[in-house]
Amino acid sequence: MSVNAELRAFYDLRRQQIPEPARAVMERAARELAGSGLVGRALAVGDRAPGFALRAAAGGTVELAELLADGPVVLTFYRGAWCPYCNIALRSLQQHHAAVLARGARLVAVSPQLPDESLTSAEKNELAFPVLSDPGCAVAEQYGLAFDLPDDLAAVYAAAGIDLERSNGARPRTLPVPATYVIDRSGTVRWAFVDTDHTVRAEPADVLAALDRLG
Repeated sequence: MSVNAELRAFYDLRRQQIPEPARAVMERAARELAGSGLVGRALAVGDRAPGFALRAAAGGTVELAELLADGPVVLTFYRGAWCPYCNIALRSLQQHHAAVLARGARLVAVSPQLPDESLTSAEKNELAFPVLSDPGCAVAEQYGLAFDLPDDLAAVYAAAGIDLERSNGARPRTLPVPATYVIDRSGTVRWAFVDTDHTVRAEPADVLAALDRLG
C-alpha cells in the first residue's frame, strides 16, 4: 500500500470521529492555507537549499553541509509527534531507509519540536535516521514552509489535548507544511514535494526515483 493510500484510509476513519464544529474549523483553515500562495513561495526545484545546523534527538548537532559532503540528502519536514499523519509518513520513510542509503543518500527529518519531543518521535516510530529539532521553525521559514495556526484551529487542537507550547517551546503555533526535498551534493534542490494538506505526503517511491535520476 502506498503511503497516501494509508493516509487516506486513516483520514476517512478519523474524520467520522471529529465533532462537526471542530471539523468545520479544520476544513476552513485548510482552505485558507491552500489559498495563501505558500506553496508557490516555498523552496523549489533548482533553488539552493539553505544550510542549517540543528540539534538531533539522539544528541549532537547535524549540519546540512556535512551531510552533503557524503552524498545527496533527502530532507523531510513534519509537524510533530502529535500528528498521526506525520507518524504514518515517518514510518513509511523508515521502511524505505535502507533503499535511500543504498543510493548513497542520507535521510533526515525536521520538526519544530524541542529535542526531547523529537526523541519521542524517533523512539515511537523506531526511526534509524536523524530527527532534528527546529524550534520556532527558523529553518522551515528559510525554506518557505512555515505558517501560523489561526486562533480557532489552535483552540481545536488544544481541546483535543495537543499541547504545542510543551512540544515546541518558542512560537508554539508556528508549524511547517509537509515537505520533502531531494538535494544533490552541490546543495541544489533536484526534486520537491510541498503540500498545504497535512493528510498528503511525498511517496517514498517518488523520492527513490528522484535519487535514481541523480545518476
